[in-house]
Amino acid sequence: MAPAAAAAAAPAGLSPATRGWLLGALGVALFALTIPMTRLASGSLAAPQLSAEFVAIGRAALAGLLAVVWLRAVRAAWPTPAQWRGLMLTASGVVFGFPMFMGWAVQRVDAAHASVVNGLLPMATAVIGAVLLRQRASAAFWGCAALGMGLVLGFALWKGGARLQLADTLLLMAVLLGGFGYVMGARMSTSGPGRPAMAPEQVISWVLVGCLPVTLPLALWTAPADWAAIRPAAWGGFVYVSLISMWLGFFAWYRGLALGGMLRVSQVQLVQPFLSMWLAVPVLGETLDAVTVAFSLAVMATVALARRLPVKVAVAPEAAR
Repeated sequence: MAPAAAAAAAPAGLSPATRGWLLGALGVALFALTIPMTRLASGSLAAPQLSAEFVAIGRAALAGLLAVVWLRAVRAAWPTPAQWRGLMLTASGVVFGFPMFMGWAVQRVDAAHASVVNGLLPMATAVIGAVLLRQRASAAFWGCAALGMGLVLGFALWKGGARLQLADTLLLMAVLLGGFGYVMGARMSTSGPGRPAMAPEQVISWVLVGCLPVTLPLALWTAPADWAAIRPAAWGGFVYVSLISMWLGFFAWYRGLALGGMLRVSQVQLVQPFLSMWLAVPVLGETLDAVTVAFSLAVMATVALARRLPVKVAVAPEAAR
């Protein structure tokens, strides 16, 4: 089922928090293939395929062209000036920052390594969301989140031989910018002074359309000179990150964040690095070991526990600036 259809089909009898958590989980499942598919599309420094710049910018351009068609089909209202400001802030993270830094990183390390460091994303999203959206969580919630983050960071250090590499720095930049883009995009789904709420599905679509004057010419400029030299599998990876990672996955993700609350739903992302590693096995032929499986099960346990802990909104989302 397409993410948009799944979002619309979420059982109405469930509480908003539960529906948000389920939609967030769907978004995470779709995003879990982002790193393996990015690696598949770009290859490695030793065996390059599509350039990291083309994968990062080209995926936004392709998704933006499709978003134009979709927005016209649903007769979406043109964003207000206040909404455009929020949309462009969202774009700085999800269109430019995260894809570019992630693309550079996965050419230097395997998908499993990148997936683990990317596990810091839920904490980045939660902290930024707590500040910008004024949400409060219990000390137990933060303790559970810190435990999950500690597991992820410890695993990253174990995989990297007790040190962080250049690729880790790039990945950390991707995490910070990605978390900012997630928060700003979810914020657009609530109203504020001079800023009416926007449907979550339209948020990412308008973000992509607004970036087309930049992404389209840059995509043409960074496109490969010899398209025939690129493996079909690399093009397949590019199509996935364009349609799912850059566009349709956000239909479920932003709606989940808006319904279930930034702090609670963001913790579902702790599962994402381990899903990415598992998926890298059939996609890239990478291997997993018993320690990796053990860490993944422990992180999943922290997600299940965090979902049951209280989160309060200090200021109503409609009033949050």
